[in-house]
Amino acid sequence: MNDNWSDEAREQSHRDEQPTETLGQTPPPPPPTSAAPHWSDQPSEPSQSKSRGFRWPVLITGVVLAAVLGGGAGGVAVYYAGSTGATSSESVQESPQLNRTEDVTPTTEAAATASPSVVTLSVGGDEAQGSGSGVILDNEGHILTNSHVVTLGGQTAAANVQVQTSEGQVHQAEVVGTDPMSDLAVIKIDAEGLTPIEMGSAEDLNVGDQAVAIGAPMGLSGTVTEGIISNLDRTISVASSAVPEEPEMPEQESPFEFGLPENQEVPAEQGQIHLNVIQSDAAINPGNSGGALVDHAGRLIGINVAIATRTEGNVGLGFAIPADYAQRIADELIENGEASHGMLGVSIVPSGDQNISAGARVVEVVEDGPAAGADLEADDIITAVDGKSVTDPGALSATVREYPAGSEVELTVVRDGEEFTEMLQLGGMN
Repeated sequence: MNDNWSDEAREQSHRDEQPTETLGQTPPPPPPTSAAPHWSDQPSEPSQSKSRGFRWPVLITGVVLAAVLGGGAGGVAVYYAGSTGATSSESVQESPQLNRTEDVTPTTEAAATASPSVVTLSVGGDEAQGSGSGVILDNEGHILTNSHVVTLGGQTAAANVQVQTSEGQVHQAEVVGTDPMSDLAVIKIDAEGLTPIEMGSAEDLNVGDQAVAIGAPMGLSGTVTEGIISNLDRTISVASSAVPEEPEMPEQESPFEFGLPENQEVPAEQGQIHLNVIQSDAAINPGNSGGALVDHAGRLIGINVAIATRTEGNVGLGFAIPADYAQRIADELIENGEASHGMLGVSIVPSGDQNISAGARVVEVVEDGPAAGADLEADDIITAVDGKSVTDPGALSATVREYPAGSEVELTVVRDGEEFTEMLQLGGMN
């Protein structure tokens, strides 16, 4: 896709039609119980955690899930480099955050448009508590957030969840469903006058598009930070309480530390999942988890999930789950209470060394697995799924998981230097 500056007038007209509620100044509700961790995640396998153009291992810093006590609604709005003209739409005129409305910037208007659709979550369990953000999906009160937010990093399946809207109203929420394989969850509140987010697509973005983060990093509600989209297809590895019983990739020692504050131990059942994410350098800090990443018109393009850091704070690397994938998971959670994920049924390792890989090399095709009937053999190198390049096992795993179980996909395979394609039907994760 290409967004052209010549489309700016059309986008401006669209923004003028967007209803906007006021952004409340009431502080977020305190978590129901005592002291809280924020969730830190480091890749466990450097050989499993990179994507196109990104060298092995995934990051030279740790990956930290961006949820923290006192954290609030968070999101990122994107506008384009050529859009610097003054605007004055109805949504901006109604915002209480402005002292001057006659010549606001596109950044200001994007923030004013998206903010009413982003909420603050306060989560409490028996022995822990935390906070994060969420995005209003519909008028029925469904809210999309991260699984690690509502489960306190996998420590509880029955947390008490409270939601505060941008106007400052507090509602008790019920958990509709969680999906640790994507780190997404849907909760629901009973409220009127909600402002659902408008859905967008990561496919409409370019690297270099400007980005604006909106939310309550470190508990500072109403904070706005600016940056750019720095990568559209990064693969990261984060902790999750749901991991395949038989992992497709061999476990390797990680050079990164994983820890929670106050010297709390990571739950023993936690492992690593791989996610394809949008990367931006807008400042995203603990407290932004589950918040919105939006485009220049305030449309949802991603759900903030993690940051890369050595200090548990922003260092210019923030990650969001693409809205297209998040929408599929949300729809399945709302309809079924659970979501499905594709499975290839092969054991894989990097095709190169620990620094550079050009695909995922097949070690073994699982007997009676989804790939058993396909033309795949040991030492074949899988380089793409439906034309989407995969450079390592982590990227392949993340891409396959984005498909629902039963999907047909086309694999690009290299065997003895010759490239061919192979169609197969994916199995499903248990």
